[in-house]
Amino acid sequence: MPFATPFRLLLATMTLILTSSLQAQPKVVAYVPNWIDLKAFAPQIDYAKLTHINIAFENPLDANGALSFNADNKQLITQAHAHAVKILVSIGGGSASENAAMRARYFALISPTKRAAFVTQLAAYVSTHNLDGLDVDLEGPAINQDYGPFIQELASALKPKHKLLTAALSQGYGGKDVPATALAQFDFINVMAYDATGPWQPKKPGQHSSLEFAQSNVDYWLQRGLPKDKLVLGVPFYGWGFGKAFRENEYRYADLLKTYPSAISTDQVGDIIWFNSIPTVQAKAKLVLDQKLGGVMIWSLDSDAPGENSLLSALHAALQK
Repeated sequence: MPFATPFRLLLATMTLILTSSLQAQPKVVAYVPNWIDLKAFAPQIDYAKLTHINIAFENPLDANGALSFNADNKQLITQAHAHAVKILVSIGGGSASENAAMRARYFALISPTKRAAFVTQLAAYVSTHNLDGLDVDLEGPAINQDYGPFIQELASALKPKHKLLTAALSQGYGGKDVPATALAQFDFINVMAYDATGPWQPKKPGQHSSLEFAQSNVDYWLQRGLPKDKLVLGVPFYGWGFGKAFRENEYRYADLLKTYPSAISTDQVGDIIWFNSIPTVQAKAKLVLDQKLGGVMIWSLDSDAPGENSLLSALHAALQK
């Protein structure tokens, strides 16, 4: 068979080219809260426009470290895999990180005495529930001196199983406390480039996630040594209200469109709500392409509008250019 060797070389070359091409495609990572009706929501997701889904959130139930599991997660896991989308479980979250009892529980579990057992439980959880990896969303005060060793041990447990290890990190809310040794262990990092202001600063109305703020977040993490292809830029699908529109909880993009049709193309509506409209998320997608970053992250997918006004669709179209 004189053509066997050349054919194998050609096949290997084509495989390498295809693999490189796939790896070069920007990631589109969407957080999906599991406190919504997942049975109804999971079938509606446009999976073709996503590469990864993070289930938000599951957390330790007690001092022994066993994680909670919402049974409706199964629907999301099954649908994601049917569409060749990677799906991870995310632990922590902003509310958990700010909860004193949950924060103390995490500190105990990632301490030197309990860390190994907790890591073993987490790795087993990922395998048991047919997940593709684990996302660590410990924020602000929940990042202590044990965070780095915890991440290193997690990586050692997950990588031999070919599972992903990612994180959600913020420049201004705990980012400085994340050691470089931990950054090196993540497959990629979802940069939370939003919440520059909000209801915690009622006298500072304005855009909480501007293009300039996104760029400053990118610059910070690149200066920290994070490779460009591991930096996934976070984009909000929600806004914050100030003045007469002030409230403690966010405004979903889908709800804003129902009241303010101009929300498609302007970042500020009413008196006064700031968010990201279609041109802004597309500008952020262009930033990702121009700077050859890893992709975009969405918080959170359930806040998107259906149909032609979808922010996900706008991101997808911009990332194809």
